Amino acid sequence: MPTIAHVDMDAFFVSVEELFDPALKGKAVVVGGQRDERGVVAAASYEARRFGVHSAMPLRTAAKLCPQAVFVDGHMDRYVQVSHRVRELLLRFSPVVEMASIDEAYLDLTGTERLHGPPLAAAHSLHQQMKRDLQLNCSIGIAGSRLAAKMMSDLAKPNGVLYVQPGAEAAMLAPLPVRRIPGVGKVMEQSLHELGIHTAGELARMRESDLQSRFGKWGVALAGKARGEDAGGWFDEEIGEESDPKSIGHEHTFSNDTADATALESTLARLSEMTARRLREHSLQARTVHLKIRYSDFSTFTRAHTLDQATELDTVLFEAIRELFRGNWRAGRPLRLLGVRCTGLLDRAADGQLDLLDSGNQQRWKQALEAADRLRDRFGESAVGMGNAMKVRIRERTHENPAERPQKKP
Repeated sequence: MPTIAHVDMDAFFVSVEELFDPALKGKAVVVGGQRDERGVVAAASYEARRFGVHSAMPLRTAAKLCPQAVFVDGHMDRYVQVSHRVRELLLRFSPVVEMASIDEAYLDLTGTERLHGPPLAAAHSLHQQMKRDLQLNCSIGIAGSRLAAKMMSDLAKPNGVLYVQPGAEAAMLAPLPVRRIPGVGKVMEQSLHELGIHTAGELARMRESDLQSRFGKWGVALAGKARGEDAGGWFDEEIGEESDPKSIGHEHTFSNDTADATALESTLARLSEMTARRLREHSLQARTVHLKIRYSDFSTFTRAHTLDQATELDTVLFEAIRELFRGNWRAGRPLRLLGVRCTGLLDRAADGQLDLLDSGNQQRWKQALEAADRLRDRFGESAVGMGNAMKVRIRERTHENPAERPQKKP
């Protein structure tokens, strides 16, 4: 039976900010933007969490709950850099490491006993090295499945280690509330409560046929999860198995609603650049582009256009998005948010015929954009861009799955 460890970095974004500014240690810290901005909390220190501040909460709400908090803009370049160092450390303990997000990873410890000792001893050694070498705290869960290991690390927070012997997962999970099961949100929790199911053990005892009739195949996966099994969606994949994204995009919420057409189109140019860069990082091209518009009253509209030829070029995406915008924005009406998204993604490397369709002009654009990407890697995202895009500064939203993180496909 496999032995899987789940390593979850404690308050990762906050911890990295503390490395760059030790004065933040011990304070209520909120990462994601300033207290008067419209964004959301990306991370909060444990001191801030005591006041009810949590991720995805509006920054202005966090400021009301914890007025003494220090608000810090997110710095994705720092988090990615430190995440690479975390992965390098994890590879000392297992050759099979999967970064599930920028601040959590799964390790297959099966067969590593001769090098690192029993699983619990290996986890304690990893825990100590993380603190000694990187000055970071983490929580580690160990079990016979990824799902159970993830639940154990959650129970071990903050800064702990919890091991359940393979085969004992179901008994360990049985008394836990169903909300602890990954994938069970408020709506599913309420549905299960209506059936009289409040704990993982009660869910595990339900007949799969009854769960399937109520929730479809997701119900069967739920029963497996309640027993500590890897079941449903991402947990069906092997550790380290890569899967391409279904869509790629970026959004921007304005600090103040605006009807300035020049500013709006400049924002779309920058969002197109950011989206195209992510396409190139994944070696993908897009067939369909989507525009998202949100007005001051929160009414939201999306429009899509399918291109004649798949692309990863900033200029082509922007031309399509700009045409959608000009044809659908009610001129003079202030906007709160703009978004650019691509679907119909194709693997460029898997379809060499696409190269035959490239004109000389497109090839020159591709070469120029590859050079621009190298400059951004070295000097930052704002180092180079389209003329329109250079007029605005859009901070990439701080979140656990940035465009570039360890182990993503190049």
